[in-house]
Amino acid sequence: MYQLTDVTKTYTGKRTVHALQSVDLEIGDGELVAIQGPTGGGKSTLLQMLGGLDRPTSGRVVLAGDDLARLSDGALTKARAKNLGFVFQHYNLIPTLTAVENVGTALVPLGVPAADRARRSLAALESVGLGERADHLPGELSGGQQQRVAIARALVKEPTVLLADEPTGNLDEATRDEIVELLEVLWKEQGLTIVMVTHDSAVARRAQRRLRIASGKVSEAA
Repeated sequence: MYQLTDVTKTYTGKRTVHALQSVDLEIGDGELVAIQGPTGGGKSTLLQMLGGLDRPTSGRVVLAGDDLARLSDGALTKARAKNLGFVFQHYNLIPTLTAVENVGTALVPLGVPAADRARRSLAALESVGLGERADHLPGELSGGQQQRVAIARALVKEPTVLLADEPTGNLDEATRDEIVELLEVLWKEQGLTIVMVTHDSAVARRAQRRLRIASGKVSEAA
């Protein structure tokens, strides 16, 4: 699935920041991986590399045979739209759109016709247990329900990889557990590869594999 080779990311400004340092990493098809580490250690930068949201200063980020670091901007946009789903700590829902309309925004770049978009979006909401809230605005939903909408939006295009950045960071403990259980069910049923950044060790322990990143260097967690 993923093969990272000697990946380095350096930010230059008033001072030079080595966010990633010579990272070598393999992530296999269907793995559920948690990434932990201190603030500023490189967790979000690594996730951005995996998602093609940023390019490394040097090295290779290969996903299913394509080096994301070397794709053209157009090809990279298409790869993200087709293969990658994203879930963030802040749900990033459009407040004036209903739940089903928010989910459907992920299908617009793929040119899916409106009727098919609506059908698939409703099915995605049903898969996360929110079919009956399809016509509700984000402001009418709880935090956990909004995160479920965000997960449905990530999954509606049927990606092979789901990347999650602190997906339970804004949730109470009970709702956190519900969201993690949902991700586990989707992982098992759909055969997704899931890579999740989390500060919460209780969440990380649920993963199949745990990585730690500190000072831009990745290691396997015990």
